[in-house]
Parts: sequence; structure tokens; C-alpha cells
Amino acid sequence: MTTWTDPIDGRIGDRPLSLATPSGIDRAAHHRMDEAWLAAAWSHPTTRVFVVSGGRVLIDETSDGSTELVMTPSFEAPLTESHRYFLGTDDDGVSYFALQKDSLPGRMDQSARPAGLREAGLLLSPRDAGLMVHAVALENWQRLHRFCSRCGERTVIAAAGHVRRCPACGAEHYPRTDPAVIMLVTDDEDRALLGRQMHWPEGRFSTLAGFVEPGESIEQSVRREVLEEAGVVVGEVDYVASQPWPFPSSLMLGFMARALSSEITVDGEEISEARWFSRDELGAAFESGEVLPPYGISIAARLIELWYGKPLPKPTTAAI
Repeated sequence: MTTWTDPIDGRIGDRPLSLATPSGIDRAAHHRMDEAWLAAAWSHPTTRVFVVSGGRVLIDETSDGSTELVMTPSFEAPLTESHRYFLGTDDDGVSYFALQKDSLPGRMDQSARPAGLREAGLLLSPRDAGLMVHAVALENWQRLHRFCSRCGERTVIAAAGHVRRCPACGAEHYPRTDPAVIMLVTDDEDRALLGRQMHWPEGRFSTLAGFVEPGESIEQSVRREVLEEAGVVVGEVDYVASQPWPFPSSLMLGFMARALSSEITVDGEEISEARWFSRDELGAAFESGEVLPPYGISIAARLIELWYGKPLPKPTTAAI
């Protein structure tokens, strides 16, 4: 059976896992209820702020060719009609806040542009990517949970954006995270099982994935999802690594799994096609453009590389 190195510090093998690499930010949760501390942090000249809107932020390319979040001192931040979220502090004591607004602010600098996590997550430093993941996840939750699920009253923001409190019944509501499993299944010939979702472009294949259901362990979820989507029975299941996935509120739990059967029967609803690939077959299919690899930000690419043994080949120019 294929073996692998345990993930360390947001990496699988020698490759970083997007959105999961340590960011250098201390979330400092003990300050979230301390209004005096938050006010002092907000007014400090070193504090930095960025705007998040609809899952997007402004990014800009620096003089050295790297990409960073567009952040401003707090005294320049557009506070009108916005919600303020405290994201944490770095090793130098700099505090970071995000402002949720209905739209991103205009910029005099024409090189700055809006970007979502699927693009920005591949370009930003671990610090900036970590800040953006935190802010986008909070914004998604805040936009979708404005009313109390117990009594229906409109809730108010508390704990620097990390709690919504109901003024009518006193209930407190916390950001939700939905666990989802994503798995690379291999068979007795050490071939990998990849599938194509109904809405994906022709030729794009990736690992199978699905949500954990109530009352279900994550191992049970892996076996159920593979059986439902591809008709393949799974036995051994080994956890590899996790990845925050706020689209809108998931945590991806990555696994390697061993198939006990090889016959494929796709469900025709979520998965339109599934195939077994040897390493040689998959490498040739990627290089020719017959098969498109999973999006680079996803843990799926790292799971496939873990089995493949090296970075996935890039398609030739003619195949792009």
C-alpha cells in the first residue's frame, strides 16, 4: 500500500497546503469581549484593516512581484455602514481587523483589483491568506445568520464578530463549520479513483468528496460517499490533513482510503463519470490535456500528489 509522510505545519510532504499553512497570526480570542482593549487596538497607529465584501477583498502586486492584501491604517478605514471583525495580532503586536461592507472601496491605485479566495489563496502570503480565510468565513456566516433560530428576532453582533446575540431570548449563536470529507481512493493495483462532477468542465477530474451527515463518524462518511457516488466499497480509511474551506462554511478533512471493490457505478446526479488511473495513465492524461487537474487551491491536488509521488504535470500550451 502507498505510504506517505505525516503532514507538518500545513504541508503534505514537501508541498504547502493552500489556506492551511501557519499564518503567524494569534487570533487572541481572549480579547474579543474586552471592549476597552478592542477600542485601544483599533485606535493604535500600527493597526491594519481591510474590507471584505461578498467573499472578495482587494489585492495588489508589490514592487518585488508578490501579491498582498490591500490594507490601510484604521484611521483611514471606511467605517460607514460596516461591521468590524477582530482577526488577531502578529508577533510584532500589530492588530488586524476586517470590515464587512456591501461593496469594496474604490482605489486610486489602478493595480489593485478584487479577488476571491480561489484566486487570492494561491497568491497571498500565509499571513494574508490566513487573514482572508478568517474574514471571509465570518462574513459568510454573518450574512446568512442575522435572525435568531430560536425565536426569530434579529440578532446583534458581539465578541468582535464571532458571536451573534439575541436581545429577545438571550440566545448566543456561533459561527458554524460544516465538516466535509475528501478522499483519494486506491485499489489493489494502486490505481487512483477520480471522478467528474456534473457541472465541471469536460475533462476535469478530482477526488471524491461529500458532507458528513448527522450521527455519522468521518470514517463512515468516507465509505458512504464513495459507495453512493461511485459504487465502490471502501475498507481502510486513513486521515491525512484538513483544510479550511469557507465556500461558504466547510472544513475539508482529507483522507486516503483503500477500495475493497473495483467496479464503478456512478450515481449520475453528483458524479457523471469516474475512472481508475495508474500513475502513468494519469500523468499522460494531464500532459495531453485529456484530463484537467483539480483546482490548485484545493486539498484534492495535494492528495493526488501524495499518491502520485511528485507535483502533478502541467498541461502543454496546446492543451490549455
